[in-house]
Amino acid sequence: MPRPIEVHKVAIESVTDASGLARLIDDGVFAADDVLAVIGKTEGNGGVNDYTRILADRAFREVLTDRGTRGEDAVKQVPLVWSGGTDGVISPHATVFAYAPKGRYEPSDEPRVTVGVAMSEVLLPEDIGRPAMVRKVAEGVREAMRSAGITDPADVHYVQTKTPLLVLETINDAKARGHDVVTEDTLKSMDISNSTTALGIATALGEIEEPTAEQIHADLSLYSSVASCSSGVELDRAQIVVVGNVRGVGGRFRAGHSVMTDALDADGIWAAIRSAGLDLPERPHPSDLGDRLVNVFLKCEADPSGSVRGRRNIMLDDSDVHWHRQIKATVGGVTAAVTGDPAVFVSVAAVHQGPSGGGPVAAVVDLEA
Repeated sequence: MPRPIEVHKVAIESVTDASGLARLIDDGVFAADDVLAVIGKTEGNGGVNDYTRILADRAFREVLTDRGTRGEDAVKQVPLVWSGGTDGVISPHATVFAYAPKGRYEPSDEPRVTVGVAMSEVLLPEDIGRPAMVRKVAEGVREAMRSAGITDPADVHYVQTKTPLLVLETINDAKARGHDVVTEDTLKSMDISNSTTALGIATALGEIEEPTAEQIHADLSLYSSVASCSSGVELDRAQIVVVGNVRGVGGRFRAGHSVMTDALDADGIWAAIRSAGLDLPERPHPSDLGDRLVNVFLKCEADPSGSVRGRRNIMLDDSDVHWHRQIKATVGGVTAAVTGDPAVFVSVAAVHQGPSGGGPVAAVVDLEA
């Protein structure tokens, strides 16, 4: 039986600030050795060369090492998933998932948050964007579900991953071994890594059949409603965090999910919060949330049609500011208007993650706040 989970959001006050994590540990909210995963936003450019992810990673791992007993090598295996880029009003922050101290919560028949983590097999450069990556990610998701004690895919509400993208070094490595890669455009490889990972998640959860090579990053009718995929230069396999609900574990937190059908779909965000168990009025306001919403986690994508609700936009034609940054700022603003808190997890490159032009929304709430 999995253990009860604590879920808490902390601010990141500077690029290397991990004091929020340290305070939670020092205050006894959970032990350093019980931290399962951290999912956060850093303030860099969100691109291939966004090294704020590496700086945040180092700062948080140092806290886990200094305040725990599992040692540096074991701490390196803890999934810390950093999404770069806090465009617009999005505020740098991290959400920490950890086992609660033993004895804090009694078992309960109510659905409560459970978390499972896993690392996939090594993803070779030539795997990215191809069926081999789909299969490796899918098996990793199944392993994470087993770790969380989840047997029914319907109980999975959020799957956050971090996977490698392609850089010149890994492209040359593949070529030296006689292989080609799906693209030599490193920024495009970020989108492709995310989309291929999402199809692996969707396959593992039975949302779709395993896709063909031709469908990857192409058939936009295929998607997962719970996948949130990020990629970077700091790893060579998929870090996988599965968040769902199980009965019998106890605790105070519950997860839910929905989808945004487009970049302005605030109702999709409210639907995810309701799915997590909050009773809200028909026309809710941020003040109705109180302190009960821990965080929301979203993926977003510029609609390939170049329009939203019948109105033309120029994000995909803008040569000055990449559409990644524009859509992230847009959806971040819509989300912050719903939650009343700019510290929301909004990540870009959402092909196969939610419907085209929209994206998945996961929510974690504190039912006893």
